[in-house]
Amino acid sequence: MARIVDPAFPERLRVAIADSGASYRALAARTFYSRGYLHDLATGRKTPTQAVARRIDEALGLRGVLAALVSVNDFDAGELARRVAASDVSDETLERLEAAVDDLAVAYTLTAPVDLLPQVLEHLRYVRRLVDARSTLAQRRRLIVAGGWLALLAATVHIDLRHRTHGATHLATARQMADQAEHHEIVAWTIETLAWDKLTSGDFSAAVRLAQQAQRVAPIGSSAFIQATAQEGRALARMGRQAEMRDALDRTDRLVSTLAPPDRPEHHYRYDPAKSHAYVGTTLAWAGDPAAETYARAVVTELETSPIARPRRTASARLDLGLALLSAGKPDEAGAVTIAAVQTGRVVASNWWRVAEVLTGVERLGIREGADLREVCEAHRPGAVK
Repeated sequence: MARIVDPAFPERLRVAIADSGASYRALAARTFYSRGYLHDLATGRKTPTQAVARRIDEALGLRGVLAALVSVNDFDAGELARRVAASDVSDETLERLEAAVDDLAVAYTLTAPVDLLPQVLEHLRYVRRLVDARSTLAQRRRLIVAGGWLALLAATVHIDLRHRTHGATHLATARQMADQAEHHEIVAWTIETLAWDKLTSGDFSAAVRLAQQAQRVAPIGSSAFIQATAQEGRALARMGRQAEMRDALDRTDRLVSTLAPPDRPEHHYRYDPAKSHAYVGTTLAWAGDPAAETYARAVVTELETSPIARPRRTASARLDLGLALLSAGKPDEAGAVTIAAVQTGRVVASNWWRVAEVLTGVERLGIREGADLREVCEAHRPGAVK
């Protein structure tokens, strides 16, 4: 088993200690670790275990911020591949595992990433234990596929939290499992997920290339194919390539027009046609298109009046509306809408760039909403010590 520590851990620890006002000596007294050891952790000379990170979290009141930066990669693709020849499980066990995978994929849109991640990683550990059981070749493939979905979900959550090293590791695991099982949709999702990481990091050209690559790999008409097409459109919007963006929107619309609603619309890996309106609003808002405001308002209203609560999707829609309002010359309302989104606590780190763009635009004008938004951002930014 390999321990993986996000490179951001030392800096995050230093900031947390400084913000708390505690000295290394005081923290040592609270955690029962030596002052020298804590200093080595904060400078990157030593790496923590999850138990160490959790104890420091508790001492500083960080609610798992540091522990989320440390994980154990005990679902190694190469090891599973070596052991799978002698491993199998029962149909009943596999059915329960597959149901759990679906439940976690649904929970993705409803659960805070820092709370969901431990559950996903625990199921990955469970898959690793299962490879020593007896079963048929068909059952073995189902186990590998389940592991591939779980590794993909773990990668997605890590990327949301901006744990990019962890995300890359789990994406590689998911890809290896998918290749072994010849599961092309998981392969396509790993590429699409990397496209999202590049998009939210500002590497728009790479995001376009990866989204197009995912479309070439994905089964035609699959959820991965549709999502990758929509992702291409969003990346093109950020590049200002309007004609190509609209072509991607048209292609997405044609794909979705004949798609039946999934039995579980919140499932992260099953495209819900009802989300297409929101994707159009997002893409237009990111492009600064004049039509974005109308679309974004309609999406927010639809989500706020829906009998099914979708807090994370609603927060994202409000951020899109904030960007659209900023482009439309309505910075005061843009600031207010963005404040409402941030205060929900549902804006994940990978989406924080949207908040930052609205904040920059509003502050540039020197209006009161800029100071209000800055205050809210400082209190709710991902990783902020509360």
